[in-house]
Amino acid sequence: MTFPGGRRALAIMVTLVILMAGGVTWALWPSDPVVKGRDLVIPVVDGPADDQRVDLDATFYPPASGGKAPAVLLAHGFGGSKESMREQAGRLAGQGYAVLTWSARGFGRSTGEIALNSPDYEVKDVRGLIDWLAGRPEVRLDAPGDPRVGIAGGSYGGAIALMAAAYDSRIDAIVPQITWYDLADALFPDASGKGPINGVFKKMWAGIFFSSAADRLAPDGGLGAGGLAGLTGAAAGSGGTNSPARGTSQAPGTSQARTPGTERVQCGRFLPQICEMYQEVAETGRATEEAVDLLRRSSPVSVPGRIKVPTLLIQGQRDSLFPLSHADANARAIAATGAPVEVVWFNGGHDGGDGETDWLSDRTTGWFDRYLKGAGSSAADGDSAAFTVTRDGGRDPGTRRPVLLHATADRYPGLPGGERTTVALQGPQQPVANPAGGSPSSISAVPGLGGLLGGNGGGASIALDMPGQAAAFESAPLARPAQVTGSPTVRIRVYGTGEATLFAKLYDVSGGSLPVLPSSLVSPLRVTASEAGTPVTVTLPAIDRRFDAGHRMRVVVSTTDLGYATPAAPAVYRVALDSPTLELPGDAALRTPATGPAWWTWAMPLAAIAVAAALLLTGRPRRRGHAGDDPAVDAESAEVPLVISGLGKRYRNGEKAVDGLSFRVEKGQVLGLLGPNGAGKTTTMRMLMGLIHPDEGEIRIFGTRVRPGAPVLSRLGSFVEGPGFLPHLSGRANLELYWQATGRPPQDAHMEEALEIAGLGAALDRAVRTYSQGMRQRLAIAQAMLGLPDLLVLDEPTNGLDPPQIAEMRRVLKAYAERGRTVIVSSHLLAEVEQTCTHVVVMHRGRLVSAGPVGDLLGTATANGSGPRLEDVFLDLIGERR
Repeated sequence: MTFPGGRRALAIMVTLVILMAGGVTWALWPSDPVVKGRDLVIPVVDGPADDQRVDLDATFYPPASGGKAPAVLLAHGFGGSKESMREQAGRLAGQGYAVLTWSARGFGRSTGEIALNSPDYEVKDVRGLIDWLAGRPEVRLDAPGDPRVGIAGGSYGGAIALMAAAYDSRIDAIVPQITWYDLADALFPDASGKGPINGVFKKMWAGIFFSSAADRLAPDGGLGAGGLAGLTGAAAGSGGTNSPARGTSQAPGTSQARTPGTERVQCGRFLPQICEMYQEVAETGRATEEAVDLLRRSSPVSVPGRIKVPTLLIQGQRDSLFPLSHADANARAIAATGAPVEVVWFNGGHDGGDGETDWLSDRTTGWFDRYLKGAGSSAADGDSAAFTVTRDGGRDPGTRRPVLLHATADRYPGLPGGERTTVALQGPQQPVANPAGGSPSSISAVPGLGGLLGGNGGGASIALDMPGQAAAFESAPLARPAQVTGSPTVRIRVYGTGEATLFAKLYDVSGGSLPVLPSSLVSPLRVTASEAGTPVTVTLPAIDRRFDAGHRMRVVVSTTDLGYATPAAPAVYRVALDSPTLELPGDAALRTPATGPAWWTWAMPLAAIAVAAALLLTGRPRRRGHAGDDPAVDAESAEVPLVISGLGKRYRNGEKAVDGLSFRVEKGQVLGLLGPNGAGKTTTMRMLMGLIHPDEGEIRIFGTRVRPGAPVLSRLGSFVEGPGFLPHLSGRANLELYWQATGRPPQDAHMEEALEIAGLGAALDRAVRTYSQGMRQRLAIAQAMLGLPDLLVLDEPTNGLDPPQIAEMRRVLKAYAERGRTVIVSSHLLAEVEQTCTHVVVMHRGRLVSAGPVGDLLGTATANGSGPRLEDVFLDLIGERR
C-alpha cells in the first residue's frame, strides 16, 4: 500500500492530525482533593563545626486525611527549587502524607552556598528539617523526636535522599531517582575499570552542572521547572530544558575565586573550593586526587554499609549523566546491609525520553504506602517486583509514538545479568585518528537535546561516527532474537604509542534503516597503547534492548565524542579485536505482559497511545477468548458477553468511584449506561477495557476475567470521544491503514461487513476531509467494528450529530446488535437511549440504581404516574426530579 508523498508526507500528516487533536484526551481519573501548602522559612545549623546558620525556604503540605500521618521530604534537582516539587507534594498530601518541600542551600530563596550534598552541609540541613517535622502535630512519631519519614527526589534530590539516609537513622524509606553512586565516576567515567582518576572528563554535562550556579541562579530556582534536562529531579524523572536562565541579582552567599595573577569566573552560589576544583579539571580535562576525594564525599560510595532503609531505586535508561551502572552500584551496596531494595529502569532520564510521570509517581507512593504506612505492596497495581524494566512495545498506529511496557522480575540480577551469551564479531585491525583539537567530533548523546525536543529526544538515535576516527566490528545477522539486559563486554587491543582516549558503543544494525545506538550511550576509556597491542576489556553501556533476528550487532570504537574532553594533539592508533566474541548479559526472569494486536479501537489519534498498548505489546495475533485460555474462566458464563460482579474502585483519597456494581449483558442487547457526571460510568468503562484494575469484584467477558492483555479482549471493540482520521486519505484507506497497524491478517478485518453496517456507500472512496460530521462518526464506528467484535463499547457515539445523523447512527447500532452481537452505549441523550437501547443500567454515585429492559422501566414509571419518558424515570432514580 502506497501513499502520496511517501512515508515523509504520511508522517507529517500524522503529526498535523495529532497537533490538531490537541488537548483532547480520555484520561478522566478520579481527582484528588486540593491541598494547599504553607510557605515558611526553617532555620537550620550546618557546617563542619555546626556553626553556620542557613535559612531554608520551605513549604509544608498537611495531610488531606487529617490526624497524624507519615511525613515525606521531597527534594528537588540541581537548578530547581521547592517549586519544582509542588505538584507531587500536593498529590502525596492528598494521599494522606504530611509533605515538606524545600529549596536546598544555594538554590531558590534559601541562603548558603552549594556544597553538592556534602555531609557537612546539605545532609545536616536535612537533619534540621527532620527535627522540624518531629515537632509538627500532623506528623506521626515512632519515638520522641523521631518522625515516621521518607525522602524522594531526582538527580541532585535523589543523592540527598541517599546521603541523608546514611547519616540519619530516623529516615524510614527512600526513593532516589536518576542519581549517582559516585559523583567522581559520573563526571570521569572509565570503561576499562580503572576508576575516575583514569577517567574521561564529561565536559558538556560538567559545564552545564557547574556553570548554571556560577551564572547566578535566579531566586526562583534559575533554570525553571525541569531545568538541566531533568536535573531539577521532579519525581517523574522526565527530561526538561537545558538552558540556564540569567538571574538579575547576586544570590546570597556568592563568592569569587581567584588564582595568583589570574581573574577567575564567579563561583556564584558554589562553595569556593568546589568552584576551584571544577575550573582546574575543566582546564586539564583530567581528574585530580583532590577532585575525586571532594566529589566522593558527596556520594554514597563514601558511606559503605550505612544506607540500611527500604530503597526504591529509579534510574533512567536514557541518561548519559548518571547511567544505569550508578543505580546498580547503589542497589548492591544497600542490599548488602539486608535492607529491601527494588530497582526500576524507566524510559527517560537526563537525555529525554518519556518520563512516565504518573507511573513513577504511583510507584513512589506505593513504596511509601508499604514502608511508611505498612499497607499493601510496593507497586501501585498490587504486584511487587524487585526489578522492573520499561520496554519498547512498538509504535502506536495513529501517532507513531512509542508504546511502553513494564517487564518485571522478583529479583534484581545486577548489570552482569542472570545469564551470559556470546555473539561472534568480525573485523580486521583498523586505524583510527584523533584529529587536532579533537574536532570534528563523533556524536553519541548531546546533553540537553531531549529537553529541547520536548522530553522525547532520547528516543531517537542521533549517533554519528566521523570517517577515519572509528573502527567497527560486526556480527553476522542474528539467527534468533537476542534480549540484552545489562552491560555487554568486549575485548579489544590498541596499537600505537602514548595514551589513547577512546569511546566504545554498541549499535543495532538492520538492513533497511540507519544503525540505532540504544539510548545514545557510549563508554569512554583511556588506554596506553603499545606497538605489541595493549589488551583491554571494555564494559559497554548498560541497556535493555531486543535485537531482532536478521539484525547485526556492531561495536564501534571512536577517538572522539562531542560530550567529552579529548586530547588536542593529533594521533593515530590501530584497534583490533582481542577476542572475537561480544559477551551479552540477559535476565530470563523478566516477564513482559503477554498481549497482542488490537482488542479495542480508538478513533482519536491522541487516544491511539492506548491502542498501541494493546496492538503492539507482543506482536502476535490474538486468539479468540475461549474457556481453555484462562484457568479463571467461568464456563457457565462463557457465552455471556459481559458479567460485572461486586465491582469497586476507589479514588486516591479513599472515596469510592464505583461501589459494589453488578449487572449482566446478554447477546443481542443494546445497553445504555446512564448516570450523571461523577456517577462512575467512565471509571467502569476503563475497568471494562482493562485499562485500570478494580479494587474489588471482577469483570468477565465471555466468562473470562478481564485483565490487561487477556486474549478475550480481542472480542471487544471500542470508540471513544470524537473521530480523527488522516484527512487526505479516503475513508477506506484510513480503515485499511488502521488494520495494517494491528498486524492481523486482512481477511480477519471483515472490512466489507463493517462498512455495510456503517452505510457510507460511495463516500468510502472520497477523502475524509470532504465528510460531514455524521459521516466521520459512522466511519469511526466502522473502525470500531473492524474484526466484528462480539462486544462493542461506545462512549457518546452521537455526540455533535444533528437529528438526521442521530437517526442514522441509531440504525447502525441496532443493525449491529441484530446480528447476534452486543452493544454498550454511554450517553447523555436520554431520549436517544430510549429509542436505541433495549436495556439500560442507571448509576449514581458509583452504585447501581436500576437495571433492566427499557420497556419494563417505562412501564413501571407509567404505573407510578411519573410519565412514560426515560428522562423522567432517570431523574426520579437519581433523586433530581423537581
